[in-house]
Amino acid sequence: MSGDPSDDGYLLDNAQAEAGARFDALSTLFDPSTFRHVEALGIEPGWRCWEVGAGGRSVPEWLAARVGTGGHVLATVVAGGGEYEVRRHDIGTDPLPEEKFDLVHARLVLVHVPQREQALRTLVRALKPGGWLLLEDADPALQPLLCPDESGPEQVLANRLRRGFRSLMAERGVDLAYGRTLPRLLRDAGLVDVEADAYFPIIAPACTALELATVAQVRDRLVAGGLATDAEIDEHVTNVRTGRLDLATSPMVSAWGRR
Repeated sequence: MSGDPSDDGYLLDNAQAEAGARFDALSTLFDPSTFRHVEALGIEPGWRCWEVGAGGRSVPEWLAARVGTGGHVLATVVAGGGEYEVRRHDIGTDPLPEEKFDLVHARLVLVHVPQREQALRTLVRALKPGGWLLLEDADPALQPLLCPDESGPEQVLANRLRRGFRSLMAERGVDLAYGRTLPRLLRDAGLVDVEADAYFPIIAPACTALELATVAQVRDRLVAGGLATDAEIDEHVTNVRTGRLDLATSPMVSAWGRR
């Protein structure tokens, strides 16, 4: 890890070595749900799409394959490029892209943006008339446990460390109940045909990979904040690696609406 563990910056720094493993795990867990929603919205060749805050390449590459050479995919804050355009963009403060989009998608983005209301207005303004906004954000407060079946000391330790992690997130302005507000926010923004659902894996190999990467990224801050000791974290990592813990994610709330 790099940087001061006591600082107040983004808790899961994308520059850390573990970020790649975390993005891979998130893609494995949630890409199928994202793709299902986008397919249901009717994506077709020629669409113009904006993938906001893309941490990896899987979603913009999938979108690019669907819209074809007659369409266009803009991916902001994503490493690399392919059959899509890449730009850096602060959704909370930067000006709106000049073009208008058939689809704007953001997953695990707005919950981390301090200027959430302004960012949402930007996303809505970026839509063509009839265009769709698909927002997906976790809601840890809906299901706060790493191990919902708290059947022994290993699970108790895992859940205590998860509470420590979430307290660090809350200190940095993350709204742990943001996901459930998405349908209302889309309606308040003037969108129509608003719907939503939620999805969370309970047991999957990618849940294990995600937990190991997350713990590695926040370990120093957990210790510095007095939320765990190095020995407790080592014990938890050993427990996770045994594969005997049934690890769950936070519910991912997906909400969509049309301009």
